[in-house]
Amino acid sequence: MKQQKFTKQFAEFLKIGAALVKQAEADALLVFVEGVCEWEQIKTGAGDVKTIIAADDEEALEGAKEAGLMPVVVELDESPILEKLTHALVESVADDIIATGASVVAIYSGFDESRIDTISLVRLSEHLGRLTSRDLRRLETSVPLETLKHVIDLAVDIGREGREGKPVGTMFVVGDHRKVLHHSVASGFDPIKGYNRKERSIFDSRVREGLKEIAQLDGAFIINADGVVEAACRLVDVSSASVTLSKGLGARHWAGAAISKKTKSIAIVVSESNGTVRVFQNGEVMLRIEPFRRAMKWKDLDFDNAGE
Repeated sequence: MKQQKFTKQFAEFLKIGAALVKQAEADALLVFVEGVCEWEQIKTGAGDVKTIIAADDEEALEGAKEAGLMPVVVELDESPILEKLTHALVESVADDIIATGASVVAIYSGFDESRIDTISLVRLSEHLGRLTSRDLRRLETSVPLETLKHVIDLAVDIGREGREGKPVGTMFVVGDHRKVLHHSVASGFDPIKGYNRKERSIFDSRVREGLKEIAQLDGAFIINADGVVEAACRLVDVSSASVTLSKGLGARHWAGAAISKKTKSIAIVVSESNGTVRVFQNGEVMLRIEPFRRAMKWKDLDFDNAGE
């Protein structure tokens, strides 16, 4: 099992992070570790500051809860650190550790994974929009929470980033996939056809990156409750006469509302015009998530390396 050494530099970043939480009136300190660490020393160094400990796997967090820390498992071992931090924040919201609009000071390995070398102040209201744990749990009645979070994260990324500098609109239909396939038709070539289940799982970061490319094509992604993409480039073939939406929403949103009412699926639609993500269930908008502000994208955060 990997170990995270509690070095002098780690202790100093912890001290600075805890002080910044109080100075900025933030809600919590997030420490991302690469393995098991001296939990008692972290707890002592953080003092009375609410401290979240995040890591890639559950074994690395063994003993953290007993020490009075709040463990969060990320399970994105091969992903960039900023993606891991985003996921850790979403998990913390879903677990009711922090609120949607909280401010969090994060310390982590931004340059060298062998040591803590970076500190950031993150305001979740500028990153997670209206995403709340209560909303997520309400949707869990149809699709497992973990599947939903990965698909919603992917949709938000597409809405925020687009592709090659251009905005991209797309739709994911999750759950009740057999009935959804019955009520949709292929728009043409299906780029995921022929791949095995593992190569179609949205829990794999490489698959998610591939789906971002495919999202530029017409049609929806059909995803089963286990997070496996069953088909891509599907055109929903359901009448929208029984649904009512706000003015200004396009055909993709009407299709998402209609398929979510016709089946037990959840439709997640990314608006091409502004990147807003809407989550439909039973023909209604259950969640609306605004795209990350362009100036506040994770990739644009400045890293101040304080050194040792």
